Formats: sequence, C-alpha cells, structure tokens
Amino acid sequence: MRYAIHFTPPAHDPLTLAAAQWLGRNAFSGEAMEPPAIRGIGIHDIAFNTALPRRYGFHATLKAPFRLAPDITEPMLLRHLMRFAGAHNPFELPGLEVVRLGNFFALAPVIPSEAMRFLAASVVQEFDVFRAPLSEAELERSDPGDLSAPQFANLHRWGSPYVMDEFRFHMTLTGPLSAADLPRFERALRDYFDPYLKRLVEVVNLALFIEEEPGAPFLVHSLHPMGRVSARKIA
Repeated sequence: MRYAIHFTPPAHDPLTLAAAQWLGRNAFSGEAMEPPAIRGIGIHDIAFNTALPRRYGFHATLKAPFRLAPDITEPMLLRHLMRFAGAHNPFELPGLEVVRLGNFFALAPVIPSEAMRFLAASVVQEFDVFRAPLSEAELERSDPGDLSAPQFANLHRWGSPYVMDEFRFHMTLTGPLSAADLPRFERALRDYFDPYLKRLVEVVNLALFIEEEPGAPFLVHSLHPMGRVSARKIA
C-alpha cells in the first residue's frame, strides 16, 4: 500500500469531470471513461498517450507516493492530515492553462502561486515522518541519471526530486509524446480544456490518494477540508 497527498478539485467539479473523461478514468470512483471525440485525434490515440497519467488520476502532487513508516498506521495519517488541512486557509490559484513540460502536457497556473508553493513545501516537511525511507530499488527507479544536484539531494532527503525549490505545480494530462504528436495534442488540449479554465480554481481540500498494491491505479481515499469550520468556503 502506498499513499500520496495531492490536490485535486472536488469529485463533481466540471474540471475534474472533464479531466477524468480526457484521461479515461475517474480517480474518485475508479470508473473507466471513454475518451472524448476530438477532431484529428482518435480515441485509441488519446487512450495510448494518457496511459501513464490515467493510472495516477487527475491531480497535482504535493507529497509523492510513499509507504508508511513501520510505526505509522493509516488512522494516524488520516488524523494528522485532517488537523493539518484545518490549520491552512483555502486560497485560489491563478488561472490555469495548458502548458508543455518537456515532452508532455499539463495544466499549470498562468503565474506561479506562492500560496501553493508554501503549502506544498509544508506538506513535504510535515509528513516526512510518516514516510518509510526509499528502498535501493525505489531510489534507482526515481533517479533517471539526469537529475540536477538539488533534485538528487531532494530525492535522498525528501523521497522526491521535485520538491521545495524544484517544485512546480502541474496537473499532468499526457505521457511522453513524440515530436510529431506534440503540436496536434497541444491544439486538442487547448480546445478541449478552454471552456473549463474560465474561472479560478479554489484550493479548499487536500486529497489523500492510495495505491492498494504495486501497479494498481491510484484512487482518492478522502478529501480533507482546509481552514477552520467557521471560516471554511466549500466549492
């Protein structure tokens, strides 16, 4: 069993539902979904190129997948996450847009969000004691050989290369694409997601995802509302 602490909009948010259809799976229900009909890209082409993010579900990583430390139980993690979320105020992200990150596409804020950067760093630090150290095999899988020195240090200190100063909020939409596929997928993604990116995204929950066994698809285990109950704004 592995756990991950992510951000994702609520289950019935239009963006969540649109992303679930694009990826071919709803991370809340586990239900498979048929990809949308998009001119110029077949549904099998979409399914093939979304296989990697489909397994992880629509999310932005805050605390990368981890096994629990030997003295930690799931109820302990849940209680602490509930308290942690309640101690952090909700906020809005700047508008999201489709961006290219290397050879894949994702949704990311138009301008960086300092509130999200602070939240992500806080999650990484706060929940590190709940994480079992990476095994040698996990370290090898996580180090493709081209990590920068800070990323390598993060991997060994925090269990993930892309945290702290290396963090960039993004919600992955495709796996790696060939150079020939990049332009047509970019057009398709912009056309498909544009109607859902007209409003700001509210960060009102932290989401606990679980992987029940190695290679299994990640599912949303629970959402943990942010802020004091008296001041909480639920989307």
